[in-house]
Amino acid sequence: MRGAEVENKDAPNLASDEHGRIHSLLSAWLIPPVPPPAWRCAFAALIGVAMAVMMRVALLGLHGGVGATQPFFPAIMLVTLYAGWRWGLVPVAAGAAFGWWLWGGRDHDPLTEDELATMVIFLLCAIMVVAAAEGLRGAMRSLARAREERAEAEARLRVTQTAAGVGPWDYDMLTGEVYMSIPARRGMGVPDDAVIRLDDIPRYIHPDDRAMIREHVRRALKDFEDYEVEYRLADTSQGERWIHGRGEVVRDEDGKPIRMIGLNFDVTNRRRSEEQVRESEARFRNLADSAPALMWVSRPGGIREFVNRAYVEFAGLDYDGALTLDWRTRLFPEDLPGILKAQIAGEASRRPFNLEGRYRRADGEWRWLKSFSQPRYGPDGAFQGFIGIAFDTTDTKQAEAKLTGVNELLADRVEAAVAERDAAQAALLQSQKLEAIGQLTGGVAHDFNNLLTVIIGALDVVERHPDDAARREKMVGAALAAAKRGEKLTQHLLAFARRQPLKPEVCRVDRLIAESEGLLRRALGDAYTFHLRLGAGVRSARIDAGQFEAALLNLVVNARDATPPGGEVTIESRPITIAKKQGELEPGKYLRVAVRDTGSGMDPATIARAVEPFFTTKAPGEGTGLGLSQVYGFARQSGGWVDIESKLGQGATVALLLPVVDGDTAILAAPKVDHVQAQVPSRVLLVEDDPQVAELIDAMLHDLGHSVVRAGGVDEALSRLEQDVGIQLVLSDVIMPGGKSGVDLAEQLAETRPGLPVVLCSGYTGGDQGRARAGDWPFISKPFSLETLAQALARARPH
Repeated sequence: MRGAEVENKDAPNLASDEHGRIHSLLSAWLIPPVPPPAWRCAFAALIGVAMAVMMRVALLGLHGGVGATQPFFPAIMLVTLYAGWRWGLVPVAAGAAFGWWLWGGRDHDPLTEDELATMVIFLLCAIMVVAAAEGLRGAMRSLARAREERAEAEARLRVTQTAAGVGPWDYDMLTGEVYMSIPARRGMGVPDDAVIRLDDIPRYIHPDDRAMIREHVRRALKDFEDYEVEYRLADTSQGERWIHGRGEVVRDEDGKPIRMIGLNFDVTNRRRSEEQVRESEARFRNLADSAPALMWVSRPGGIREFVNRAYVEFAGLDYDGALTLDWRTRLFPEDLPGILKAQIAGEASRRPFNLEGRYRRADGEWRWLKSFSQPRYGPDGAFQGFIGIAFDTTDTKQAEAKLTGVNELLADRVEAAVAERDAAQAALLQSQKLEAIGQLTGGVAHDFNNLLTVIIGALDVVERHPDDAARREKMVGAALAAAKRGEKLTQHLLAFARRQPLKPEVCRVDRLIAESEGLLRRALGDAYTFHLRLGAGVRSARIDAGQFEAALLNLVVNARDATPPGGEVTIESRPITIAKKQGELEPGKYLRVAVRDTGSGMDPATIARAVEPFFTTKAPGEGTGLGLSQVYGFARQSGGWVDIESKLGQGATVALLLPVVDGDTAILAAPKVDHVQAQVPSRVLLVEDDPQVAELIDAMLHDLGHSVVRAGGVDEALSRLEQDVGIQLVLSDVIMPGGKSGVDLAEQLAETRPGLPVVLCSGYTGGDQGRARAGDWPFISKPFSLETLAQALARARPH
């Protein structure tokens, strides 16, 4: 292998190509691939006969019978090769007639015995020449077809290898020659026409992987092992790229290695996808570890496979010990029987359930824990265990006990009771902050399940159609887009929880609002109508993006709490100019970002105290009084102001006034029944408000052979049904905008069109999902696979 040169077998051989080109031209002229028309064949026969006669006459004249038939043999051969044996008989007959004419036919003399024998010999030889020429013609035509078929096969093979990213290579150890195909060269970045030495190949491999490659090759040659390794390329101009090399050693009868052959695959996309999955898992683990509540994930049978940091610290064990901890040894004796009974019933039902009891912490103190467990299912709908979260409610319990005691002694100890009550309320406030994590988890669950639906469904389509490049590219793009949306959502959550370092920067306000729309809609809920009217354009403000999003979220949550279901919440942005100083607000250009609701509104006294810390008009336990305080603090730190406009019964408008700044905008962060085969093509109405989820389910339904009509809400779905009488089945999400759910749609269709099958799906555990599961409609949980969807559609059809 040392010092051997790589043979560039893909480079053209000029001499060979030139010879082949001349040969092909002669063959195409002499033996056309398509039989020529009759007039050309007749013309060729006439030319051949004429040339033979002219040759005889030019050389010997018209005297004597010598050489009367010999000039016709070339004509017989050429005409037969060009037009076939039938036309080859024309110069045969012409030669016989010409010979007869020269030997005496022109003088009406009979042929002598020698002339007659010569004529018979000519005819026999001419027939043999025709037969030989016809055989040669067929062989050359077959050879030409074989050459064309081989060229086409080689071209298809090159296209297939290039499209699949497969590059074959072959190393001959006896001659020292290495063959690398064009795909193999391009995969490694080797020029197509380059002649390189084997010692130069490592320069195309990442320096950190070269020693590993040499070790794999050495082991393959020494230990009779197959060669298989993944390595990085040295060229990083298009990012880090990976090659998967696979090969084997060919040995002779004595076991001596004589060749090494193999294939190279470009696995950069797979490596990048795996890295994105690892990063996503790490982010979610960090998010779980940052939560002050105990979190875990269990398999069927109750065996835990993941716990967070708070769980480990409460147990006082290492991670593996916390996974296998028997919580029955930590339960308060009086609570043990009730907890065990409720846990067994909850796990057996495979439905959400909650428990509350006293547990002994690692330091020996008994603490009240309230846990919430929800079932989890795989892409195929199989039950995979539970995911749970537990909050320490000891402070709440103590606060409730203290409040009870305070109320009993209120008449005798008014001043002391008030002090104790304030302390208890402070403890209760701390507990409410912890329970807010559970509410946020439920609100975000629907978004994450939608993202998982896109990823799992896209991968399922790719797995079923690995050779469909267009569909694979489209589905992989959809999965990557969904993963990026999940990443963006975790960044919003981390920013809101103050788990990321934040700093003021020049930002386009409209862009921040638009990118937060999904989180704001989820915080508002589907019971309200949400409007977004952005008019700030390209104007920017110097703000902390995370604090701005948190302030906007606080305003939306306050608007939701002040507005009855069915109301409207609107976010508006527009530029304004303040001509003179207003209070502490200096003159200048500002951006006005307002959240307007149609709720109960506020009186002047409430407006005057609205931004005071801990002031709230909500019932005890429903608010902290810190929302508008945070908004006001953020506005003042950003050089702006908070403006409140409201009247009782007429809703409220809370506006942020932020100074406009000049500068570059910061860029914010990229044997069973096969139900699939058994599907009967139908016209399906898909009701889904999430565009990406709708696009994915649309592709899955088309893959099952159905035609699809789409609607983004219940009202639009009813309109589609009225317009399209050919719809044979309805597939609807449960959670819908506009105050109506998928269950409402199914119930209405059961009354108006009782024979129309309906299938419901949802990625949210609350809301109308209980009604959906209790009904007679097939129900599937997001995310779901193509097989699960096919089963649900089959169940929905009447038998």
